[in-house]
Amino acid sequence: MCASKTPCGLGDNRRVTTPNTSPSELTQRIHQAIAQAGGWIGFDRFMAMALYEPGLGYYANALQKFGAMPSSGSDFVTAPGLSPLFGHTLAVQVRQALQVTGTAQVWEFGAGTGALALQLLDSLGDAVECYTIIDLSGTLRARQAETLAAHAHKVRWLDAWPEAIEGVVVGNEVLDAMPAQLLQRTGGVWHERGVVSAGDAFAWQDRPTDLRPPMDIEGEHDYLTEIHPQGEAFIASLAERLQAGRGGAAFFLDYGFPEVEYFHPQRHMGTVMCHQLHQADADPLVAVGQKDITAHVNFTGVALAAQNAGLDVLGYTSQAWFLLNLGLGERMAEASLAERSQAQRLVNEHEMGELFKVIGLATSGDWSAQGFERGDRSHRL
Repeated sequence: MCASKTPCGLGDNRRVTTPNTSPSELTQRIHQAIAQAGGWIGFDRFMAMALYEPGLGYYANALQKFGAMPSSGSDFVTAPGLSPLFGHTLAVQVRQALQVTGTAQVWEFGAGTGALALQLLDSLGDAVECYTIIDLSGTLRARQAETLAAHAHKVRWLDAWPEAIEGVVVGNEVLDAMPAQLLQRTGGVWHERGVVSAGDAFAWQDRPTDLRPPMDIEGEHDYLTEIHPQGEAFIASLAERLQAGRGGAAFFLDYGFPEVEYFHPQRHMGTVMCHQLHQADADPLVAVGQKDITAHVNFTGVALAAQNAGLDVLGYTSQAWFLLNLGLGERMAEASLAERSQAQRLVNEHEMGELFKVIGLATSGDWSAQGFERGDRSHRL
């Protein structure tokens, strides 16, 4: 969830104890969950509690989280916070999808500060009759409501899935924050990496498992990676609800790779990383509830989950190509020097332009989405 994230690993040791710290209510609750589970929980459950435990988890508490500078107490900045040109440009694609699907609703998962929603609503005007935000965070919801006050008559919030969704769905840096399972190959044997109690702190512990990555990993070296059943289940649920309604489309922007790159033999440290005060670290077992925990997205898994659930893939490309196809270059040419400088970070190859990808999904793929006109990489999925 940061504009400058790079892959970090968790190390290859089967058990690494973290320093002792005073237990918080959240850590106490996780220790209780570990005890009730027989002394071990999978990393996916740990990550879910660390991020989403009601009132306590990182995305459920009142910490600042989003901001451009650490002096604000924030931990990271996302594309809408870097430049309003991000949302104004994305709106071109959303408008096309609304027209093609004959709908007037936009849905956003994990809306953060509400910055992207504001940019989209300002740009789309009367093309949107209802903007629905699905967000688990009550504290962020209050901030979103303040940001979106001028559009209050169009905005609503849900904290659970509706039975049907129609319109256009957007998700910026949502999939990376969905709990992932960790798999560790040690001495040629696959284990699931989980979390145990170590006094007041937490420690890693691996257990043999029948789980495997979706493709074979070349070589015999020790190898840590992730699988994403929860993220793929999310896509399947979205597909079910889009098809239960009048149909629609969805666009997800996030950092990640296609399967062949994700499970490259050299990526042996995995992709899990944490962010706090605009600094990255590789240990999710400390400062629990006080920092973001993410894993890169396997976009092949996303595409397959969508197709298996009946959706078509409209396209897959880098964020740079996607935004340039939608006219970001022309918008930048008309902007001030300061605005251009910030917007450039959205497309620079060494910043967000290449690491971040975009995938488009729809209930009907018989149209060409403008964001994928050039540079489409669907064939690499």
